[in-house]
Amino acid sequence: MKKLQGAHQRKPITPDLLMTPSDQGDVDLDMDFAADRGNWTGKLDFLLSCIGYCVGLGNVWRFPYRAYTNGGGAFLVPYFLMLAICGIPLFFLELSLGQFSSLGPLAVWKISPLFKGAGAAMLLIVGLVAIYYNMIIAYVLFYLFASLTSNLPWEHCGNWWNTDLCLEHRGSKGGNGALPLNLTSTVSPSEEYWSRYVLHIQGSQGIGSPGEIRWNLCLCLLLAWVIVFLCILKGVKSSGKVVYFTATFPYLILLMLLVRGVTLPGAWKGIQFYLTPQFHHLLSSKVWIEAALQIFYSLGVGFGGLLTFASYNTFHQNIYRDTFIVTLGNAITSILAGFAIFSVLGYMSQELGVPVDQVAKAGPGLAFVVYPQAMTMLPLSPFWSFLFFFMLLTLGLDSQFAFLETIVTAVTDEFPYYLRPKKAVFSGLICVAMYLMGLVLTTDGGMYWLVLLDDYSASFGLMVVVITTCLAVTRVYGIQRFCRDIHMMLGFKPGLYFRACWLFLSPATLLALLVYSIVKYQPSEYGSYRFPAWAELLGILMGLLSCLMIPAGMLVAVLREEGSLWEAL
Repeated sequence: MKKLQGAHQRKPITPDLLMTPSDQGDVDLDMDFAADRGNWTGKLDFLLSCIGYCVGLGNVWRFPYRAYTNGGGAFLVPYFLMLAICGIPLFFLELSLGQFSSLGPLAVWKISPLFKGAGAAMLLIVGLVAIYYNMIIAYVLFYLFASLTSNLPWEHCGNWWNTDLCLEHRGSKGGNGALPLNLTSTVSPSEEYWSRYVLHIQGSQGIGSPGEIRWNLCLCLLLAWVIVFLCILKGVKSSGKVVYFTATFPYLILLMLLVRGVTLPGAWKGIQFYLTPQFHHLLSSKVWIEAALQIFYSLGVGFGGLLTFASYNTFHQNIYRDTFIVTLGNAITSILAGFAIFSVLGYMSQELGVPVDQVAKAGPGLAFVVYPQAMTMLPLSPFWSFLFFFMLLTLGLDSQFAFLETIVTAVTDEFPYYLRPKKAVFSGLICVAMYLMGLVLTTDGGMYWLVLLDDYSASFGLMVVVITTCLAVTRVYGIQRFCRDIHMMLGFKPGLYFRACWLFLSPATLLALLVYSIVKYQPSEYGSYRFPAWAELLGILMGLLSCLMIPAGMLVAVLREEGSLWEAL
């Protein structure tokens, strides 16, 4: 054993994943094979990092909208069923793979070198997502600074960015409580602040002519990248401590917003609209697809973040328990966020005298238009606005930490001799490169590029990667061998539920999602703007490139082997 440890000091080695328990003999499984990689300084670091990674911006602006448009309370039936079929099993699979190997998304494919392209595809996807995700954090920082004032700048019309269509809806009720009939042709101050001041989208003719760089957005993006770099500077040793704040503080703010929201007049109207069960929706395939997509994207499976985090665990960390804590906690957080959001939207509906469905929006529109407008109707509006955007900031940063750590870990595991001693410098170079690539998002037409990246970077390509990973682990590496690996770590083998999901249910569900997304394909759009054909083609190629990484990786693996083609295979 001393000889083994002495050799380890000179040259990094990793456990041979292709060895069965019987092959490994008396090797001490607790031996730290990757001491120079670093580890979590405590078990809670890992758990909070996973919670912070999974609980993100989508829990606030995507889940509540999807719930009420797909049957309200009835949506929870397919949601939790898809959580059981896809979410929990795939989450546990990725954690198990990372913890047993202590390797990142690229090096872990020594279990089957033929599929190393799946790891490269993960990195491409997470790299593209990290570029535009930090731009969203930059928008949040912009609004955070704008909230540090006695009067919110989007509260009134009359500013240089407002047009003649601007109408302060709060004061537009008639004597009978109804709004003027021409309300649909007006624009709220918060909407013009977002589109004409923050984005300055009127300065762009479309995605092909993005216009000038917005210096204020450029600085906010720079600040976002500086924050991310400082937090991942020492790898999981630094980010693991930051998440003690960023993963827990959003819950405190969410609780404050929830208590404030449900005490507002009209709040019950929004909550009732949010949760009223419409069971006839369950007969539609769309609802089941939406539930599966929400689970798939909210848990962050396939991006490599879970695998990366688990690779820094000790060998016997109880990831089985952690899986249920994180996945169920993520679902409960989404539901609570819905109460907080829709209670305020119900109040807003009563103030404006319009139905709730005319107030609610999906996506960034909820965070940067509707909710800021609602904040102007509350006493101490700058305070509540600051809290809301500070919550979004902490939610977003956790996920961004994971994206960057995934990329850095994967590359340093591939070239440990060169990069591990200079991990901080390498992390800085990655941040600088991504900041420069993201500058196009700070232009007048940057939102068009952000929508294109959001629609295609992690769409069908991500599903192909997850399906490939699931099949490679269960069919090529072998389900029995994988279960024995888990037994070595946790002391028990996964039951029939997990094996059935890994072998059949999860891949079949993801395949159905993939087919559905292709059949129901719709071109990207932003408001009334329709993307040109070349932009659509660029987006499709973006998704296809990650898929093509898999056969390309197979070709490289075969060509590296000696002998005939059959022998190489």
